[in-house]
Amino acid sequence: MGCTGKFVAVVDDDASVARSTARLLHAAGIAAETFASGDAFLARMQAAAAYCPACVILDVCMPGTSGLEVQRRLAGLRLPLIFITAHEWPEARDRALAGGAVGYLRKPFDARQLIGMVRRVMQ
Repeated sequence: MGCTGKFVAVVDDDASVARSTARLLHAAGIAAETFASGDAFLARMQAAAAYCPACVILDVCMPGTSGLEVQRRLAGLRLPLIFITAHEWPEARDRALAGGAVGYLRKPFDARQLIGMVRRVMQ
């Protein structure tokens, strides 16, 4: 599987969602770094070749570069992606899963389900 970092990147334009998701992960013993946009996350990935999270939790709908576009740009890395969204868009879900996403959750999501997904991909 792609990257083997010991942390998760959380990418969400809603700062409160990003912070609460990172706190949830930290409470479960999982390190997390947050990004306010797909562009900020991609810039970090490009700035340092060694930067490689074990998993990325992505909001589907963000200004600038959407979560689905981030997925497209990262396709060659085989980096596990978990999508979260507040919207009911079956076509976005289908596209994310067809692109290799390991999960797709609606906000508010079940914390245990998210932690379980993250732990599985980090093993």
